[in-house]
Amino acid sequence: MEHNKHFVVGIFDDEDVLVRAVEKSREKGLKIHEVFSPFPVHGLEDALGYKRSRLPKVAFACGITGTTLALFTQIWMLGFDWPMNIGGKNHASLPPFIPVTFEFTVLLSALGMVLAFFIVSDMKPYKWPRQFDLRSTDDKHVMA
Repeated sequence: MEHNKHFVVGIFDDEDVLVRAVEKSREKGLKIHEVFSPFPVHGLEDALGYKRSRLPKVAFACGITGTTLALFTQIWMLGFDWPMNIGGKNHASLPPFIPVTFEFTVLLSALGMVLAFFIVSDMKPYKWPRQFDLRSTDDKHVMA
């Protein structure tokens, strides 16, 4: 079943007029679906009421997970699963683990950030963005 969605679309030439229109619309209780602009507009995030992103917390959690997983895997493999005595050193010595741990931390942080960005941005393979007016990519600002 296809749902028919109707929007009120405002097209503006000036970004200051757009920001004022967004503020007035929110004051009157209208829900703003999306704002399209050919370039970043200063103050638009505040006018739309966007909150600070939680993506840095996701990156930190993914980095800690990567560090823990890398250290656990290396200590388990080299200390318990297949211990090798190389030059009389400990089986689970930390300095040789640093490069692999760093790389795995960065890898899981990056992959977690990309995945979290796609989830937060609602970018799904089956969902196509709605373009209200093609002039929004050139010289107009569109509020829907």
